[in-house]
Parts: sequence; C-alpha cells; structure tokens
Amino acid sequence: MGAIAPARGARAILDALRGVVLGQDAATREVLICLLARGHILLEGVPGTAKTLLVRTLALALRVRFVRIQFTPDLMPADITGITLLTGTHEFSFREGPIFADLVLADEINRAPAKTQAALLEAMQERTVTVDGKSHPLTSTFTVFATQNPIEFEGTYPLPEAELDRFMAKIQIGYPEAAVEQGILTRYVQGFEADRPDTYGVTPVIDAAGLDQLRAAVDAVRVEPRITGYITAIVRATREAASLTLGASPRAGVALFKAARAAALLEERDFVIPDDVKLLAPAVLRHRINVAPELELEGVTADQALKAILDRIEAPTA
Repeated sequence: MGAIAPARGARAILDALRGVVLGQDAATREVLICLLARGHILLEGVPGTAKTLLVRTLALALRVRFVRIQFTPDLMPADITGITLLTGTHEFSFREGPIFADLVLADEINRAPAKTQAALLEAMQERTVTVDGKSHPLTSTFTVFATQNPIEFEGTYPLPEAELDRFMAKIQIGYPEAAVEQGILTRYVQGFEADRPDTYGVTPVIDAAGLDQLRAAVDAVRVEPRITGYITAIVRATREAASLTLGASPRAGVALFKAARAAALLEERDFVIPDDVKLLAPAVLRHRINVAPELELEGVTADQALKAILDRIEAPTA
C-alpha cells in the first residue's frame, strides 16, 4: 500500500515524541496529525503539563528551527514580526522577528492583549508577514504552536473567534495518571532535565524536506464523497444545535477534512474512514463553537455538546 512507507516516517516522529512526553498519547498523536495536515495547533492545559516540552521535542525530531516566544501583557506586535530600521547608510533594513522560524511556540498566548495576538493572524493564514507595507515570506514548514492556560486563570485574555478559527485543533493536555507521574520523576533520577534538550535522547528523524514529502503523501490520501458528506453533516449540525450559540465555520470542515487524511496516513491507509473523522471532530471543533450560557451554567462543556451531535449523526457505511 502506498501509504505504508510515509506512515513509517510519521510513526517514527510519534515514537520520538512519546519517548519524552509521557502519558499524553492522544495529545501527541493529534499534534502530529495537525502538523502533517499543515495546521496550526492550540494547546490548552495548566502550567507544568508538558506543553512546551512536547513542541521542543518535536523540533528536535524534525531537525528544524525552533523559536519560543513568551507572551506577556506588554509584548508588542513588532516584538513578534520584526521592525524596519534606518541603517548608517541611510537605507531601510528589515530586522526579522522571532516569528521567522519553522516551529514557533507562542507560549501563554492568552496573556497578551488582542492587538499582539492579532500579529499572528496574517502569518498563520498567509504564511507571510507584512511590515511597513512590504511582505516577507515565511518557510513552508512554518507552524504555530500556541499554548494557553484555561480561561478562568487570572490575567488571561480570551482569544477572539477570528484567531481561534485559524487553529486547526485545540488540544487539551491534562494531568497524567499516578504511574505516569512517578515515571516522570524516575526520568529525572536518571538525569533528564526539561530545560536541557541534550538530555531528551532524541535524534532527528527527518528534516524540513522530509516533512514536505510526508505532507505530500497526506495530500494523496483518498476521501470518498460519503466521507465529505459526513464531515459536512457534522459541521452543519453545530449551527443548528439548540445547545450551541455559535456553530463551526466552513473552515472547520476543511480542517476536519485535512486532519482526517493525516490520521489515515498515520494508520498506514491511503483512504479515510468515518472513524478518522469522528475521533478528530472534538479537537477540530471544540474551540470553534460556543455552548449556550444556560447550559454552560449547568456544567455542559463543548466536548459534551459535540458528543451529543456526533452520536446523533449516522456515520456512513461501506
């Protein structure tokens, strides 16, 4: 099968991630799927749950340029994109900001005000940065991994819907189980240090060109009309559900389509099945919908509302 060889490369990256980030199997899989599908990722979890570690490990496995930007209330847009300077020869020169990298970790993105958050919008959508009317291209590998604390944390700003919609998936990272947490401590006994990448034991699996080849293989995965119909039905149902005040946009359907193809490749298939769509729907849609306020007060979450929709929609059969 044509998907087997690329899938082995993808699974080697996944194995490298799971060798360092313990107890987050679903999150590591979803992160890799989004990367293969050319999507940006929003990671949500309380501090200390390996969000930064996951992205740093991925950069080591891919042999690409990694940059971490710490978002703070006083961070300005130019601190991200770069600035135009007047040189000693009276010529203008553009000094690139940290966004000019392959993997960009926007750490605690919801601690910066909306104006600074918006500096990422053009880069995420167009993979270019415009400063003083001049466009500067980013690499084809360019991917944003934004981390955020849960919204109820003090000193956070909720991301606007327009920016949330640019993220292919919102991946939730929770606390590990007891045995895994003890295993993390055992790793530290053996010399592991999260702030010292040389202790991770990760050797590069592929480079940027190899990632481009994997993405091309994803683009070749077949998606039958019954699958696209299933995706469309799910997305449209979010707009009609009484439990939701905001449904998913057409961009959400495109994101789910692309992610399902990447998931199929990871499973060594050159075609998408309904389970690829159903398993990824919560991650792709949870940040694109709003639960009705009265249900939110009762404790209904976006994932619960989505589960009810997915249970109601009949998946296509062979």
